[in-house]
Amino acid sequence: MPEIRRRTLIGSTAALLAAPAIVRAAEVKELSFFYPVTVSAPMATIIEGYCRQYAKETGVTVKAAYAGTYPDALSKAVTAIRGGGGPQFSVMLTSDIHTLQALDLIVPLEEIGLDKAAETWLASFWPAFMFNTRIGGKTWSVPFQRSTEIMLYNKAAFTKAGLDPERYPTDWKAQGEAARKLTNRKGSPQTWGIQMAADITSGHWTFGALTAGNNQPLMNNAGTKVFFDVPKTIETLDYWVSLSKTYQATPSGVTYWSTLVNNFLRGETAIIMTSSGNLAYVTQNAKFPFDAALPAGNPTPRTVVGGGNVYIFKHASKPEQQAALRFAQWLTTPERAADWSIRTGYIAVTKTAFDTPAMKAYIAKHPVAARPKSFLPVAWGELSTYQDARIQTLIENHIDAALAGKATPEAAMQAAQKEAEAILRPYQHL
Repeated sequence: MPEIRRRTLIGSTAALLAAPAIVRAAEVKELSFFYPVTVSAPMATIIEGYCRQYAKETGVTVKAAYAGTYPDALSKAVTAIRGGGGPQFSVMLTSDIHTLQALDLIVPLEEIGLDKAAETWLASFWPAFMFNTRIGGKTWSVPFQRSTEIMLYNKAAFTKAGLDPERYPTDWKAQGEAARKLTNRKGSPQTWGIQMAADITSGHWTFGALTAGNNQPLMNNAGTKVFFDVPKTIETLDYWVSLSKTYQATPSGVTYWSTLVNNFLRGETAIIMTSSGNLAYVTQNAKFPFDAALPAGNPTPRTVVGGGNVYIFKHASKPEQQAALRFAQWLTTPERAADWSIRTGYIAVTKTAFDTPAMKAYIAKHPVAARPKSFLPVAWGELSTYQDARIQTLIENHIDAALAGKATPEAAMQAAQKEAEAILRPYQHL
């Protein structure tokens, strides 16, 4: 894989060290942070390499503790901090912001201290990545491990089915009809036309991309209300059910996130909805031509952004908070953001990363790598509320009931709305 040249790294770090205010943190020699591993890329290995490089350049040791899934990272961080310890910062879901605020665990960057150089740095992030990042006039985290829901499709399978491999369907009906044509359950190999994950921790993200395409948000910006039982949300779930019931192009019941990429690579499904964070792995392992597209809409294709941001915890000392933010700045320099994107498939979080020689060369070789960036102008924030883990789990349970035929889409969403309102009732005064 392409590597960042040491000279470039030293130059970037030198610029940070020369900057005033936020980067001149008091002497802090060691930091710890929690880090989730959730996609197919060798993320732990990459993060370890970054930490070693940072230690060489700054003398500051950053110890990463790999905390499992995103929910694991949140749970472990809360438990450790309440126990009197815990890391100074962590990568956690952007959608965790309201929960972390309610727990009074995180500190906004403005309170740590931002000068003009740091404000310029913040302005360099893609606007879509500031959803669930900047709330109430304050910046509560740093975009880093960011992604968007994308459709990956097998171009060879499209050609074989008589579909145009250069044009992914843009509306629900056309997507359903294409998926029907791509499905082969009698011959060999057996192939599903389309698969989308509905399991716990994944289903809400899939659903959010689908409702975005129906021009229907799932929550308000304050994270205090949800819109599960409105007509367009119900209509969206009905479409998802129809992919199995009407088009017979996807398995009935729940499809699991962990199976999608391998099913796609083995040719067992022609289309999957997945994270752009899996794009590098698919690029390295696909034995057939493929491309990425926006999820079809009703009628306009849209998607949602997701992934993790760097949160800095309130319990850390002011020098530790400054040092953690300094590392976050280092982690998101254009050259490193480009390297991270190339090696994982996550979208480089700053516009300037796409101007680096490494990124330009990679995109020239693998044009599909530029697709997710082009989707950001029509991307929304994922489902994010107070008590977000509970809200996400309950809607996933009701989505699963509808997909399994145990409830109608309308009944499922009405039940989800009632349960969510009970959970969110204490937050209506905020």
